[in-house]
Amino acid sequence: MSSYQKELEKYRDIDEDEILKTLSPEELEQLDCELQEMDPENMLLPAGLRQRDQTKKSPTGPLDREALLQYLEQQALEVKERDDLVPFTGEKKGKPYIQPKREIPVEEQVTLEPELEEALAHATDAEMCDIAAILGMYTLMSNKQYYDAICSGEICNTEGISSVVQPDKYKPVPDEPPNPTNIEEILKSVRSNDKEVEEVNLNNIQDIPIPMLTELCEAMKTNTHVRSFSLVATRSGDPIANAVADMLRENRSLQSLNIESNFISSTGLMAVLKAVRENATLTELRVDNQRQWPGDAVEMEMATVLEQCPSIVRFGYHFTQQGPRARAAQAMTRNNELRRQQKKR
Repeated sequence: MSSYQKELEKYRDIDEDEILKTLSPEELEQLDCELQEMDPENMLLPAGLRQRDQTKKSPTGPLDREALLQYLEQQALEVKERDDLVPFTGEKKGKPYIQPKREIPVEEQVTLEPELEEALAHATDAEMCDIAAILGMYTLMSNKQYYDAICSGEICNTEGISSVVQPDKYKPVPDEPPNPTNIEEILKSVRSNDKEVEEVNLNNIQDIPIPMLTELCEAMKTNTHVRSFSLVATRSGDPIANAVADMLRENRSLQSLNIESNFISSTGLMAVLKAVRENATLTELRVDNQRQWPGDAVEMEMATVLEQCPSIVRFGYHFTQQGPRARAAQAMTRNNELRRQQKKR
């Protein structure tokens, strides 16, 4: 049992109702104010729920928008404008800047041997690129032309020399096609325990209803053929994380679980990690890139789970603290070594 769980054990048998009965009206009011304290940086909450109401003054009457605008306009007109400390006269001081004329030096005439003059006069652009690369004039060509001219034994540049370095042209990478998975058909196949369905991939499908995802996790509890379950970028939150945790406690065939790039908080991640302790078949778990950083306690719990679950050989998460990162690295090395020894046997 981790230190975090031991800290929570002492609050398990507390009777909240008895405590509330003994509080005075002032203490109840203070408790109400503490419960209304919200996270002002949580973008998932409406603006009215990010900060508690601190006003104690009772309203003087119903809101009259027109009267309020007239009052604000009248107040603005009655305020006297502040005089400038130094009045603006428009006078210009100093002399205008005149750029001095520079004499351009006459280029020196360079004479070459007749053989070199004839060779350069009939040289192609590709040959000029190779000559410029050999002489170290890399500003006359692009990086691709320069390194091709140095590394290649043959003349392969056909773009020519330009006085301005041109960037390399890259082929545009097309966007990934949308996920063609039919959620209703997948749900039916998982419920019927279809042996041909070994992977459930719902990545990047952001309009899946929460009840349907919950039903899918419920159907996964009794499924014995699905080996990989992926919910990347499906806008899943803590309710889905709790459903996944319940599924892990009963499923004994799943090997890979991926819930990256979602809106799961530290509470949801903690529920998943506790369920992983009770699952001996899961070998890969990926939980990185959530909307909020889970916190130090969750990272410590991740390291503890990896130490206590030798079946996990692949874990996807970027640790921010050095302690849990080192513990997780040692645990993963040990788990992979145990898996390698088991395969030899």
